[in-house]
Amino acid sequence: MSKGTKQRTAAKRIVEQQKAADKRRTVTLWTTVAVVGVLLIAGLIGWGVLAGQRSDTSNAAVPPGTVDNGTAFAVGDGPVTIDVYEDFMCPICHEFENQSGATLTQLVNAKKVTVRYHPIAILDDKSNGTKYSTRAAGAVAAAAEEGKFRQYHQVLFDNQPTEGSNGLDNAKLIELGKSAGLGDKFAAAVTDGKYSGWAANVTAESSKRGVTGTPTVLVNGKRLSNPTPQAITSAVG
Repeated sequence: MSKGTKQRTAAKRIVEQQKAADKRRTVTLWTTVAVVGVLLIAGLIGWGVLAGQRSDTSNAAVPPGTVDNGTAFAVGDGPVTIDVYEDFMCPICHEFENQSGATLTQLVNAKKVTVRYHPIAILDDKSNGTKYSTRAAGAVAAAAEEGKFRQYHQVLFDNQPTEGSNGLDNAKLIELGKSAGLGDKFAAAVTDGKYSGWAANVTAESSKRGVTGTPTVLVNGKRLSNPTPQAITSAVG
């Protein structure tokens, strides 16, 4: 092979290598653009879903008569504030009501305290997908709308389902409402999930406040590590 032929061959090989490199860069560039595009679309979809969820709860109906920025129902009008955060599927909440409920009632009747009940739903994952905690919290809100909070609150704990079960269905929640003197308006609210979004908002707000379990009991903002009747009475003074 002559020197000139070798030079032409080498030059051709260099040109081919440059073309191949340019092609690889083009493929890489468009692959990157495609990946970025997919990620951007996925991000926008995710943001849209999240925004939709936020919109759903931000526009949620708030039961009339709520206190503490719409997160609780107040019982009593005494000078000392007791906040109770509870989930209607929580067995320890049931124990708390059995042990300390009478003490709270006595303190309310003596006009010493105002008890603010915050129904939250942190155990939705313990009801096999039925979201019982949310539905129960929404149902007690519907009962409160008709002035039957205390009655329905009690009947829910008296009929508490086992944690890990499906919970009570809406028909049973409505039936329990009838035993507490509630009628068609209550039944419609339960069936429609009128206050499910409100329950979600109360749960989210409780998390922001540092509530990580139920029952959580605070007396004038101070959390009681063991809210026994004696501890509550002592904290109230």
